[in-house]
Amino acid sequence: MAAALSAETIARVKATVPALAEHGEAITLAMYARLFQDAHIKALFNHANQSSGAQPKALAGAVLAYAQNIDNLGVVLPVVERIAQKHVGYHILAEHYPFVAEALLGAIKAVLGEAATDEILAAWGEAYWFLADILIDREAAIRAGIEAADGGWTGWRDFVVAEKVRESAVITSFVLRPKDGGRVIAHKPGQYLTFRFNLPGAPGEKRNYSISAGPNGESYRISVKREDLGAASRFLHDQIQVGDVLSATPPAGDFFLADQPARPVVLLSGGVGLTPMVSMLEHIAQAHPELEAHFVHGALNSDVHALDGHVRTLAKDHGGVTVTTFYSAPLAGDQAGRTHDVDGFISIDWLKANTPFAQADFYLCGPTLFLKVFVQGLAAAGVPADRIHYEVFGPTAEAIAA
Repeated sequence: MAAALSAETIARVKATVPALAEHGEAITLAMYARLFQDAHIKALFNHANQSSGAQPKALAGAVLAYAQNIDNLGVVLPVVERIAQKHVGYHILAEHYPFVAEALLGAIKAVLGEAATDEILAAWGEAYWFLADILIDREAAIRAGIEAADGGWTGWRDFVVAEKVRESAVITSFVLRPKDGGRVIAHKPGQYLTFRFNLPGAPGEKRNYSISAGPNGESYRISVKREDLGAASRFLHDQIQVGDVLSATPPAGDFFLADQPARPVVLLSGGVGLTPMVSMLEHIAQAHPELEAHFVHGALNSDVHALDGHVRTLAKDHGGVTVTTFYSAPLAGDQAGRTHDVDGFISIDWLKANTPFAQADFYLCGPTLFLKVFVQGLAAAGVPADRIHYEVFGPTAEAIAA
């Protein structure tokens, strides 16, 4: 249990808010530079997010938000859960936290100079360990729950690629079965797996991929878009074949379908953001035959649209599921009513007219711009915040909600 922060610490941390707003990203860049001097700590991270600058920027935003709300931590708790889930995925343990504390305090001192007094550094040290203890306790609870479940495991486990299926010109699915022949924990539909790849020049590189199948106790499926600049996705598409072995930690993530959905659901996705939605839809078809569900997906065209036949088969077998696909850049051979349902883009007005808008829970996944449009649009149209659930691809410092 984390000890309560002193009033002096709260005041001193809040006093650093202007400096963090101005220098936060410089501090996090300096922190990571210090952390990565230690090879075994460096190996814990997803370095694509580092090289793009997304992770330092996102962490700077999180540190600033923590300082701004240190006397109202209820605002921060949803972020704490997301971080704890990520740490379980990356197999970050309690023993790693002191390295981060040393790097963070050293970076604050290096960037802020004389403004980082001994009192300020002591306050941030206390604030860091307050949050760290909350995360350590939560991560321990998550791991204990996973270990206690049928098919659960801790750390890295080897999986054999049982199937490799080309779903579209850019998306390929990989069905994974445990090399040890055992069962796998039933993930919550919407969660992801974290993989460790030995990429050329980057051994041990980590990536998260949403599980694109419903829980079945025997296997997982991921459906991965090949990105021209994505070393891991290119490696999967170009190098990994049936019979190869991949290492993964247990399913994690705080974005998932409610265990017992109380209202109709709208599964809203753009591009490869459909992957967790397919997992949810499979689970609905299997476990909630009475549930009204609307699968609404936006793609460019038939060339890149994946898993459509599978989704429509699920809908056919489950009378309460409706599928609608939008093509924003249809090809010459694409025709509304045959290859897809609607030309153009999904809109709030269309959702109002064609889904149980006033009653439904909305689950969203897609690119950042897609999420900003619909999370803010749904809220502006009167959908309560507790009925808007979404997942962001990777770290982001951008405001999704209004």
